Amino acid sequence: MKYYLIAGEKSGDLHGANLIKALQKRDMNASFRGFGGEAMQQAGTVLTKHYKEMAFMGFTAVLLNLRKIRRYLRECQKDILDYQPDVVILIDYAGFNLRIAEFAKKQGLRTFYYISPKVWAWNTQRAWKIKRIVDRMFCIMPFEKEFYKKYDYEVDYIGNPIFDAIQNFQPNPYFLEQNQIDHKPIIAVLAGSRKNEIKYLLPYMVGMAKYFPDYQFIVAGVSHLDKALYQIAYQAGLKVIFDQTYDLLNVAEAALVTSGTATLETALFNVPQVVCYKGDFFSMLIAWMVVKVKYISLVNLSAGREIVKELVQYDITENSLRKELTKILGENRQQILHDYQELRKQIQTEASASEVAAKLMWQYLNEG
Repeated sequence: MKYYLIAGEKSGDLHGANLIKALQKRDMNASFRGFGGEAMQQAGTVLTKHYKEMAFMGFTAVLLNLRKIRRYLRECQKDILDYQPDVVILIDYAGFNLRIAEFAKKQGLRTFYYISPKVWAWNTQRAWKIKRIVDRMFCIMPFEKEFYKKYDYEVDYIGNPIFDAIQNFQPNPYFLEQNQIDHKPIIAVLAGSRKNEIKYLLPYMVGMAKYFPDYQFIVAGVSHLDKALYQIAYQAGLKVIFDQTYDLLNVAEAALVTSGTATLETALFNVPQVVCYKGDFFSMLIAWMVVKVKYISLVNLSAGREIVKELVQYDITENSLRKELTKILGENRQQILHDYQELRKQIQTEASASEVAAKLMWQYLNEG
């Protein structure tokens, strides 16, 4: 069968690659094409657009790039029509992918959605539209199944693909040596994978180094962004290590993490963390008006309670971040680690998410 996949960011590329590998076990004649990154390409996808060209974060960034986004939509639609896939598989990235789902549905193409858009967080009425334009939804959060049931939409809970990525991870035994890292305890700095995230958050995170001289702060960089974004870290004498986030978390004592997938990854590596988020005023004003959830991190959302501290927008100051980092290095550390274990039991499934998803997708496709 012919599969067209669309991932608009790094995490989607990783999960897409694992899904492709699982599908290949069932479909010996599978061919893959679409938008993604190196991981999907290495797994066998013919890549027509790299996600790094589509990494727009926040309402303001989207508005400033509307013309470019519309062009990418037209290019994607044409490519889908030329390819005529048996199914279009959309991976998260709601703003773009829901438009493609609507287009594909009108063309009579089957649509699968792998990793649900966060419609439960804001504009919940979009669930009705999803029910209409998406043939099968594959959810990675336990509470999403109950959410969609309110809209009379039966979805599949498959577990979380982050487990797949971490279970498949093989630590580099020479990581410290190759990156010239000494044995002083490490605090990992995960400032995000988008330009605006790093712009707003890295200065606060880097500023913590002077308060914790017994630790070394190491920044997890992403190579598809301009290296100039990390200049403030270099000026402070911090190491920036690119595209080795899992190896860094594997040896870290604690972490400062931008809200997103990285918060759950950090928890699964058993690294106590402080979650941070800050954006431009206009984007955050809109978010405050429409977002309906109590927490911003996947850790707390998954648990349904506060496990890790979240510092959002004006809550982030040099003093507040210093205070919370001190806590996770001391008095709060053991409680966080205990809560992580409970969270793991709550969301982990016996089989990997990509294997469960591939099995169901293959079943649905063959049911016609």
